[in-house]
Amino acid sequence: MAQNKVNIVSQLQALKDKSGKSYTQLAEETGLTNVYVAQLLRRQAHLKPETAPKLRAALPDLTDELLLEMAKPPLRSYDPNLIQDPTVYRLNEAVMHFGESIKEIINEDFGDGM
Repeated sequence: MAQNKVNIVSQLQALKDKSGKSYTQLAEETGLTNVYVAQLLRRQAHLKPETAPKLRAALPDLTDELLLEMAKPPLRSYDPNLIQDPTVYRLNEAVMHFGESIKEIINEDFGDGM
């Protein structure tokens, strides 16, 4: 299953690269956020039926098979080596440094979610 995800993500990334469009450009064309588009193309988010035609318009080479795969619930995962990337490391460090305070403020303002 994990290898299948790797293959699908590879195909999706190749389509994005072939289009020459950035995540921000794709977001503008689809009415989504750039992070959500990136999550879709990395199979970390679920493609909703109403979003599929917009994504296909932005990436015309997107096949029916890939759209069907993207419509399935994602198998969220990450590469454990990702933490070695300097940007990801610093983001993780920021969450670890500010996380407790941010959590307290969220709980104060919105409750604890229970």
